[in-house]
Amino acid sequence: MRAHYLKMIKDSESMVRKFLPEQVLDPENEYFGGFRDPDGLIQAKFTIYRINTMMGLYCNEESSFYNSEQLEKSIFIALDFLHRVQNESGLFDYIDCNFNSAPDTAFCVKRLLPSWQWLESHKNEYSPADVKCVFYGKISDIISKAADGMAVRGGFHTPNHRWAIASILMECGKCFDRPEWGKAARAYLNEGIDCNEDGEYAEKSAGNYNRINNDAMITIGDCTGDQAYYGHAIRNLRMMLTYIEPDGSIFTANSTRQDNGCRIYPVDYYTEYLRMGHDFDIPEFLDMANRIFQIIDEKKLEAPDYLMWMMNNQKLIDVEHEGSYVQPDFACFYKDSGISRTHSGAITWTLLQGKSNFLYFTNGSMVIEMKLAGSFCEHRAFVPEKMEPNDALKSSCYGKASGKGRPGCLLSQTMHGWYYLPFDEKPDTTDWWKMDNASRKKLHGPDINFEVSVEEVSDEDGLGLDVRIKTGGVKSAPFRVELACSGAERVFSDAFEVPASPGSAVIVKSGFVSFADSCSEIKVGPAFAEHRFTNGKFGSEKKSVTCVTVYFTDFIPFERLIKIRNIR
Repeated sequence: MRAHYLKMIKDSESMVRKFLPEQVLDPENEYFGGFRDPDGLIQAKFTIYRINTMMGLYCNEESSFYNSEQLEKSIFIALDFLHRVQNESGLFDYIDCNFNSAPDTAFCVKRLLPSWQWLESHKNEYSPADVKCVFYGKISDIISKAADGMAVRGGFHTPNHRWAIASILMECGKCFDRPEWGKAARAYLNEGIDCNEDGEYAEKSAGNYNRINNDAMITIGDCTGDQAYYGHAIRNLRMMLTYIEPDGSIFTANSTRQDNGCRIYPVDYYTEYLRMGHDFDIPEFLDMANRIFQIIDEKKLEAPDYLMWMMNNQKLIDVEHEGSYVQPDFACFYKDSGISRTHSGAITWTLLQGKSNFLYFTNGSMVIEMKLAGSFCEHRAFVPEKMEPNDALKSSCYGKASGKGRPGCLLSQTMHGWYYLPFDEKPDTTDWWKMDNASRKKLHGPDINFEVSVEEVSDEDGLGLDVRIKTGGVKSAPFRVELACSGAERVFSDAFEVPASPGSAVIVKSGFVSFADSCSEIKVGPAFAEHRFTNGKFGSEKKSVTCVTVYFTDFIPFERLIKIRNIR
């Protein structure tokens, strides 16, 4: 992967030129040596990331910054800044969130370790007066103090934090010959790894924390020699192949973390696909490593900031693999994750359990998101409680659908209505907010039942989906089908045509409506409009400000078939 390695050097050089002016150079400033992030904050983690990039170039003979006096001074004062802001506990603060934080310290150390490992492996080449020996000593002190802090104090907030701390403690214990750090890591590993059979971690964070967890699993596997840890990463990387959208981005709508709904490309998965593909002879992983750099070129992104990691893994620089990952047709039902992902020809579609945005349909240039919304007691939208696969998906696995017919699922929910009843005994207070309302008896009912059947269909109009909606229970409750489309340039039918302006909306009364850009069209319908109540009551999700939204409206009970077809 030498071409990738050379691009890392080039892009790292570009990054350094951009961020050097953000270093605080006033010796009288308390933040002297630190780097300002885009929000103007100066803290350890961001500065360490900058040190990592600079060290890769400073130590690399193929870089124009090799042994650069400018970088030497910049790294020196940045390391001094870290010494000053490192707490007595050894832990670092993440000043916009966590203080004396073991997990954030783990993330900091993770970025410092590659520089330490490079300097450690080359220390016999330098004289005691060489500044690289000074760097080695300073980084060793920082890491050693930080590892002590993680081992003694510890503590975490989220599932992935456990593996970040455990993996770095194990790696530091191995590098510094401190077995007590490895022992401290075992307390976290004793809880068991939260990676299910599909390869999904608890946070379902395809855009970010999956790869954080994978890195940790690979590190723990390296330190323990236990192949099971590699297995978690490999399962997740296989699953992630089915999360790649036609435009090369990652599907993130089911994430429980801050990457939810964000457009993120799999750049930072590169080293994992490369390492696991090489070590376990998995061609499609090496294909994906190549595909990631194609995406980087297509989207004009920066190469992953892993130059020093590559320098420590020379064998991976020398790997040459010609293939590039091409998305095969697949149909996957991940029961524990509550998601179904299907790719057929030019379309990819997704169903989600437990989400109001339960359906996504894309042809690569446009994305349609479907909701079924209304107001019933405290409920504001259909949120599938159950998702049952049809025969084609029941035994599905990566790469293909098993069974008969076309992939599909039945999603269902019962919305329960209820009302409080008066207390049997007079309460101690007249203040509603101080009353024990949770203990009140309730009058239950009425209910609304929803069944939504989604199945892939191919007919004379093209490949797409049939969405059958059946509702029952109360009468006359106004509900709406929301179709929010991003990427479209215009919306039209036989009766109208309007620009697809972000934040705009239209209620369509009949016939089919099309979303189109310059090269493709998605047709949806037949439309229906029995009312104009589209805003919902207090607590309803707001209309998208980035999409154009089409509404179909009706009253409970109703049965409707909505066809979604990729026309061209």
